[in-house]
Amino acid sequence: MRELEIGAELQNMETVRSYVTEQLEEAGFGPKQIMEVELAVEEIFCNIANYAYKPEKGNVLIRCEVEETDKCRITIEFIDQGVPYNPLERSNPDITLEAEERDIGGLGIFLSKAMTDSMDYRYEDGKNILVITKERADETCA
Repeated sequence: MRELEIGAELQNMETVRSYVTEQLEEAGFGPKQIMEVELAVEEIFCNIANYAYKPEKGNVLIRCEVEETDKCRITIEFIDQGVPYNPLERSNPDITLEAEERDIGGLGIFLSKAMTDSMDYRYEDGKNILVITKERADETCA
């Protein structure tokens, strides 16, 4: 398992994206799957940077683990000590409505869930822990 601890600030987005992309490339994920995970990671990190600590500042620990069991899967954990918030409790936006008719917010997490195979949340020991997984399209790991 690899880890990156970084300030939960938007200026660190490129470092976070590069870190996750490197793990995906090393595990042999294809361009489409890398793009999907990158979008989810960007949305999750932006939410932490924008809402977890405001007005204070804090860090986020990002852990990546590639599992080489029956299928090749990457698990990415986002751990912060910000305000407790479970984004999975928010109802999905009604995407059948026009943009101006929809409530503000929620679309990013909705898309993140669609781009990953699973997304789970727990609050433990004063920490928000959001976990996403993505399986590689083929059966074997690199």
